Amino acid sequence: MTVNPHNRSEKDRAKPVRKGLHPRNLHNQGYDFPALVKSHPALAPHVKPNAYGQLSIDFADPLAVKTLNAALLNRYYNIVDWDIPEGALCPPIPGRADYIYYMADLIRFGLGREQPNIKLLDIGTGANGIYPLLACQIYGWQCVGSDINPHSLENVAKIIANNPTLKDRFSLRAQPDKNHIFEGIIQPGEFFDVSVCNPPFHASLDEALKGSQRKRNNLARSRGEQKVKTKSPTLNFGGLGAELWCKGGEQLFLKKLIRESQTYSTQCRWFSSLVSKADNVKPAKKLIGKLGAVDCREIEMQQGNKVTRILAWTFM
Repeated sequence: MTVNPHNRSEKDRAKPVRKGLHPRNLHNQGYDFPALVKSHPALAPHVKPNAYGQLSIDFADPLAVKTLNAALLNRYYNIVDWDIPEGALCPPIPGRADYIYYMADLIRFGLGREQPNIKLLDIGTGANGIYPLLACQIYGWQCVGSDINPHSLENVAKIIANNPTLKDRFSLRAQPDKNHIFEGIIQPGEFFDVSVCNPPFHASLDEALKGSQRKRNNLARSRGEQKVKTKSPTLNFGGLGAELWCKGGEQLFLKKLIRESQTYSTQCRWFSSLVSKADNVKPAKKLIGKLGAVDCREIEMQQGNKVTRILAWTFM
């Protein structure tokens, strides 16, 4: 069952549109916490008024964030029993949905029409499988999720098993070699319309923890609170191993992703990746041009005060 982006209640449509999210994003009017609690009662203990008297959750609490995700996936995307292991990366649903909407725009631009049989490849789908889940439910695309961690793939397999409508749309592949990204995943003669990727942002665990502390402080400031001081910093949005850090960090990963995409230039129409650090955009675009891509797009996304970007390129 796909989701109609315009299927909102009159009450929802009356709310002011939040600046930044894609116009078709189901979450551009904020979170309807009463409705979310109704569809997913486990969220109720985490919802309370914030400093401004508005219903919210503690976004610095990993369990609260995970439960909110489960509620959003249940209410808006008809995904039940979504769960991730403790410590796994817990993606912000509105921002991840934005990525899918912008990729749909790119595909529509290239083909000049709507295309129902779109095939998406998610590089590093993690334990959450979020991009294929959203692409399957919003557009009915065929999706493949790849990952180097077998435990992550096992968790996504459980999510698929709990949602029978995904069985024929969402398949999983294990990457056997940590030195490769597309090799071993894209099969001979196979074609994808788009590949998506949420690369590891950091070069080490220590760097990831410091980044999480900055995020917690930013969240506290947005609620009008003091900085959060913790003796042992935690990852409020989670992230295990390769989900958040790798040798050389985001910059080196992007370089490897771009170089290997050239080898599969005739088997994927649009390659893409999130880019967290603005300083990594320019060298990535330079390399994309050097390798002969015929088009490269930098797409800026904004959710609240957070700005991130997608790089998308094609050799076709």
